[in-house]
Amino acid sequence: MGKKGERVAKDKTAALEEEARNAARKAGEHGEEEYQCAGILEQDFAELCARAGFQEVPKVLPRPHPSASAAAEEPDPLVEKEWQNSLMRIQGKYAYFRPAIQVELEHEDPKSTREIFIRGWRLEDKMLGVLAKCLPALSHLQTIRLWKVGLTDLSLLSLIAVLPNCPTVKVLSLEGNPLPERSFYKLIGEDSTLAHVSLRNNNIDDEATSLIAQALSSLRTSNKTLASINLSYNFITDVGAASLANALRLNRSLLSLSLSHNRIGDEGAVKLAEILAPFALTHSEIVERRRLLLEKESQEPCRMPQRYSESKADRPASHASSTTLDKLQPVKTGKATGKKKEPAKKEEKGQGGGGAAPQAGGAAQTKKEEVKQAKKAIPAPEQKAARGKGTKSGNKDRRSQITEVEALEPTETVNPLLELAEHSDGKVFLPGNRVLIYLNLIRNQISELGLKAFVTAVEQQASKAPSSGGKGPAGLLHLALGKNKFPSDSKSFARIQELMAPRDPLPKSAKTPEDEQGSTA
Repeated sequence: MGKKGERVAKDKTAALEEEARNAARKAGEHGEEEYQCAGILEQDFAELCARAGFQEVPKVLPRPHPSASAAAEEPDPLVEKEWQNSLMRIQGKYAYFRPAIQVELEHEDPKSTREIFIRGWRLEDKMLGVLAKCLPALSHLQTIRLWKVGLTDLSLLSLIAVLPNCPTVKVLSLEGNPLPERSFYKLIGEDSTLAHVSLRNNNIDDEATSLIAQALSSLRTSNKTLASINLSYNFITDVGAASLANALRLNRSLLSLSLSHNRIGDEGAVKLAEILAPFALTHSEIVERRRLLLEKESQEPCRMPQRYSESKADRPASHASSTTLDKLQPVKTGKATGKKKEPAKKEEKGQGGGGAAPQAGGAAQTKKEEVKQAKKAIPAPEQKAARGKGTKSGNKDRRSQITEVEALEPTETVNPLLELAEHSDGKVFLPGNRVLIYLNLIRNQISELGLKAFVTAVEQQASKAPSSGGKGPAGLLHLALGKNKFPSDSKSFARIQELMAPRDPLPKSAKTPEDEQGSTA
């Protein structure tokens, strides 16, 4: 949306706020106080709709579960005929088509609404205003699903404005709501708190996909909260797939990407496969990498030992002044120095009483024997102290060990451009995106050429996968490529299945029908 559209949205928002202020003023003149939501959706929604002047208020109903209808027995013909007559009467009164809000509760408490599902009726600005007051009071709300509710680019902005007031909402599904201005990318900006977004069946084309890709990651910004995005049943081609592949070069938060039922061919498949294996940095990425390295180096103290400086730079800034190493630092010239001498004296006594140290053998063997004797000579209380708080005792080896352990457990994602790189043929290679674990490309236009690219990528990931119990991202765990343009006896597809079978953590019973399709050609 351009600047003109944003100005229109701001003007419209200001007009709505002015209308709300006028309504509140009139309510005050009639002795009515502003309504305070109680966190019970059925009660709050009905009251606010009445105050907003709605003649008919949509009902708040529990969301029906498919299992209930599936478990029903085969109906009797007489009962079925009676049910059809009843349904006709309901449809005749438009009860079935009347707007409603379906909810799911965490437990029986009416204040525990965790999911809201609205389908098949248009959400106008006035109704969005009511929901904007209700939703922040729902402290358990996690999921909002809006299916074919006639969203516009302007109403999407109003919805986005509500989300910061609902910090518990992590899942947003907007399916069947095509937007002419392609504003979906605004949902996943750098400040977004959403973890799962579904945009199926929204007529998303390559231009809209490019905007979404830029929101996922660019050279200097990246979304760090979104874990999965569903872009199935749209109009994405090789161009859009290449945009998403470019975003995944530097995005290290997205775990799941669904692109099923689109128009992606071999060119787009190759681009997606390339970022899963080691890839060469572009000129602009190399320049940015150098800038980050210089910035990182300038933040380190001068003349610091190389091992310590590297480990401290790789860990988050929040740990820089509160680690065990920093607590040990001032002890270097304090009381611990005196305590270090005591074990040394007792070591001499131990050596005097137990015989002379071995004269023969290499220097390494002599040192090992001295260390063993020193450990035996330390009394039990001092051994406990050595195992206890590191601020009172400990040697340099112990201190460096603590530093290395802490450096291996960062609490924040390191910029991918600062990952360990390899240099070959004058190019700089990064290890590739090993954070993405689920990729769905069912029912596209991928042939044998695209499959071969994925075979190469999966083989490289499998060869460098961390050992059992090892740390670090494992790479793809599930790759769905079924129902594409390759023969059923494709050797490349069989090879992919062979490689992915031991990596896929999902049992067949836990897979969706779409996943099952992905396991067959």
